[in-house]
Amino acid sequence: MSSSDRGLPQGLLSGDALPLYTQIAGRLLGDIAEKGARPGDRLPSERALATRYGVSRVTLRSALNELAEREVIESSPARGWFLAEGYDRVAPSTLPPSPGPATGQSVQGFADYADQQGLRLRDSVLETGVRPATVQESELLRVGPGAALFEMRRLRYLDDIVVVLEHNRLPLALCPKLAETDFTKETLFATLRRADPPQLPKVADYSVEARHPTAEEKQLLEIIDATPVLVATQLAFNQNGQPLELTAAAFRGDRYHFRASITG
Repeated sequence: MSSSDRGLPQGLLSGDALPLYTQIAGRLLGDIAEKGARPGDRLPSERALATRYGVSRVTLRSALNELAEREVIESSPARGWFLAEGYDRVAPSTLPPSPGPATGQSVQGFADYADQQGLRLRDSVLETGVRPATVQESELLRVGPGAALFEMRRLRYLDDIVVVLEHNRLPLALCPKLAETDFTKETLFATLRRADPPQLPKVADYSVEARHPTAEEKQLLEIIDATPVLVATQLAFNQNGQPLELTAAAFRGDRYHFRASITG
């Protein structure tokens, strides 16, 4: 099966599965329990764990951060990860979802999707910077007009096939490290999870419309025929119900499928 025939993105909201990093955190916790480990025991290296579970280092670090937030493990500079005292308070084979403004849903990052599907993700960052929020952005993100926003435009590839042109805007105050991160090597969601305090995208408002591509979109998405673009607008909220990320993504219509679960 060619890469273009594979399941390419079907929307970033999933009502029937936890994010991949949370699944990996649960598997790791279960494996630790099977070995009879105790607080103070050292975990294998991140490289070894990523290889064991077949995920990227980015996803593995997000799983470790998930456990650290629950005080199950803790890190020691230059020494690695260790089981913390909180390990004894957690059920050995389960990892309950983090509390959030809604249940049954989570926001899945593009990198999580790529890992799940066994696709190689590559980003080409077109521009990044910090600028004042417009009036419309300040209303959507619930920040003051002129508040500092981190902005990024990038092309995202799966198995070297360009899929989407993405425009991200986030309040810089929630994660100041956004402005100094190299997003050709790190993912946006993993960076947010490592913020202090962690910023966990839990639910999102998501809309999609089809239209003809602009001249820039045709060039960047390598469209040479009448292929439309599907423009997805997403406003993601963190674990406290605070707006976290405003994204507009223009997908090639022949490389994107939209799927959603509707609940009453």
